[in-house]
Amino acid sequence: MAAEAKKTTAKKAATTVKKAAPAVKKAPAAKKTTTKPAAAKSAAAVSTPKLDKAIYATGKRKDSVARVYLMPGKGNIVINERPMAEYFRRPVLQMILNQPFAVTKREGAYDAFVMVMGGGLSGQAGAVKHGLSKALEKSEPDLRAALKAAGFLTRDSRVVERKHYGFRKARRSTQFSKR
Repeated sequence: MAAEAKKTTAKKAATTVKKAAPAVKKAPAAKKTTTKPAAAKSAAAVSTPKLDKAIYATGKRKDSVARVYLMPGKGNIVINERPMAEYFRRPVLQMILNQPFAVTKREGAYDAFVMVMGGGLSGQAGAVKHGLSKALEKSEPDLRAALKAAGFLTRDSRVVERKHYGFRKARRSTQFSKR
């Protein structure tokens, strides 16, 4: 009889616990708004210009595609709403972006607003350079000879080769085993 009493009290305790758990209701989740500190906003915020009268060109390299908007200005280059020095931190990549302006002697004459996606940083830098060159050629057709001689108007079509069946990579075969 004592065992039966223990069972009934255990059942009652279990039912009270079960009933108590659903009674707690969660408040509806409020929309979370993330706010950046004022110092971070001013340093990283770049105003988006009106691109109505800008010269548009598309540049491509490897898997990267860059949409370039070029307009007369002071030489500011904005990539994905960040300054060029912040987006491409390596000096080599920054030099690649400035090559079309250096060849045509147009440093500081144009502002560029660029949206780039796909690939890695090296491919993205090549895509932006190709797009900037095409946009410069559209804005001033007499620059075509200098850009073409430097090879900036030619799309570098080299891409990664696909993996083939029976190989570890595109051309790397499996290791030979003598035994």
